[in-house]
Amino acid sequence: MEHQVTLPEMLDARERRAMEQRKLLETYHETLLCFTMNIAGPVKNSDRIRAGYEIGKKRLEDRFRAAKIHWTVREEINEKTGNEAIYVLKQDPQLIKSIAADIEEESALGRLFDMDVLGADGSKADREEIGLPGRRCLVCGRPAKECARSRTHTVEELQEKTAQILDEAIAEEEAQEAARRAVSALLYEVCTTPKPGLVDRMNCGSHRDMTIFTFMDSSAALYPYFETCTRIGRHTAALIPGETFAELRRAGRRAEADMFAATKGVNTHKGAIFSMGILCAALGRLPRRSWGNPETIARECAAMTQGLVETDFEGLTPENAVTTGQRLYLEYGITGVRGQMEAGLPAVLMVGLPVLKEGVARGLSINDAGAASLLALITAATDTNLIARSDIETQHRVVAELKDLLTQYPYPGRKMLEELDRRFIDKNLSPGGSADLLAICYFFYFLESEGE
Repeated sequence: MEHQVTLPEMLDARERRAMEQRKLLETYHETLLCFTMNIAGPVKNSDRIRAGYEIGKKRLEDRFRAAKIHWTVREEINEKTGNEAIYVLKQDPQLIKSIAADIEEESALGRLFDMDVLGADGSKADREEIGLPGRRCLVCGRPAKECARSRTHTVEELQEKTAQILDEAIAEEEAQEAARRAVSALLYEVCTTPKPGLVDRMNCGSHRDMTIFTFMDSSAALYPYFETCTRIGRHTAALIPGETFAELRRAGRRAEADMFAATKGVNTHKGAIFSMGILCAALGRLPRRSWGNPETIARECAAMTQGLVETDFEGLTPENAVTTGQRLYLEYGITGVRGQMEAGLPAVLMVGLPVLKEGVARGLSINDAGAASLLALITAATDTNLIARSDIETQHRVVAELKDLLTQYPYPGRKMLEELDRRFIDKNLSPGGSADLLAICYFFYFLESEGE
């Protein structure tokens, strides 16, 4: 929602800010950093402006943490007159000003950041004091004071440029964040140990053609793909969800080629390319405030893949069925990951993620909670990889055995998991489909935790 602000309202907001600054200086006698957004025109706050502000706040606080700078107080105001953050810091004002100026200069978005630094005596630290020139104009790059004084550019020109800068910065930030979370989820999944029959930090499970390092190479190679998926979701957000999915499939074919190039022909993440790509696109379609809600993301995934099972398996016969998934669908009606995605990831939301979160809440490590989540997922969704390496009767026996085990031990200890691993390896079993669902659990967990 956008609200226009009147001149008296802006003047009142500036006076209030000045009064708050004086109060903080009198109370703490320390350096202040006051962060606001430089927005032309009568609209000083909106979802777009707030998103740009949040990026700036994160960059500033990340720099403080990197420099081991701790703020004494942080006050924040988000009103129609704009977004404001005031930090009280026990640091030299010129040091804080150099950090602030660096953030203002490091990107186009930084031109919209206004980070004023006041010393304990109330004096303002200037850019010139640390050897930097004055701010540059958004539109033409000339000294901003000159353009402001002569009113070189109209408010409309400044607003148009501001919107462009914000849109590009938000799209880039969100694509990078989604890709980071996706790759982290894949790496956490492969590093979870022990995992029966799967590659982990202890062994290669039932696999002879891959190691944990193969998965690491593959995960790194897929980072650009996950960025691309998020951007696809963003630029198709106004279209029907199915249009987003159609464009994803083209990107997915390229990602498979990148994966095989990185792994020298080994299939490590074909399932994750499908599922995690859809998840990243869903994030692109959704506003950032929805990223911490797994149910909302899952509904978007379901909307994107509506009718997928029917479309992909249409016209299948025993004669033209080629893949294991196609044969299992014809023989048993098993829909695999397509069915999970089209149904809104019920195994993840109802079983895997709750087990993961409950384990962490009990004080277990993320590794041990993840290992239990994997076993629960094997019982909650039909794992076509298990069937492909044996038969459906074996898969049924494994599920029944794990259900009995989890009834007694919801979070099995390491010895139990190692024994399961040995038995899975002896029988050449590998629950790869469940491993992909575990990665999704980690993905949701990271996104939920970010907002806490």
